[in-house]
Amino acid sequence: MNWRMIALGLVLVDFGALTAYALLEHGYLGFFSFLLGSSAGWQIGVDLVIACSLAMIWMVADARRSGRSAWPYLLITLVLGSFGPLLYLFVGTLQPTPSRRALVA
Repeated sequence: MNWRMIALGLVLVDFGALTAYALLEHGYLGFFSFLLGSSAGWQIGVDLVIACSLAMIWMVADARRSGRSAWPYLLITLVLGSFGPLLYLFVGTLQPTPSRRALVA
């Protein structure tokens, strides 16, 4: 277990707890009612769409390069936002890439 796995795991757990709290307090539709309520909410929503879209483009390119499948993480990103890229990075630390396999072999 390395520092990257620990850091990603902590971010996933903390972000998951914050998301669960917000869902319990406002519900899934509460996220959207907040975003649609003001121009500041629209800006945050558009920023999230741009950031997640860039992350999805990166995940597809990285998955092709490393021989992984990005589809589950793309779907998670579409439904749960940042959880998709975070899980992709976390799972990637568990699986050796071709360059890591060459170092181990």
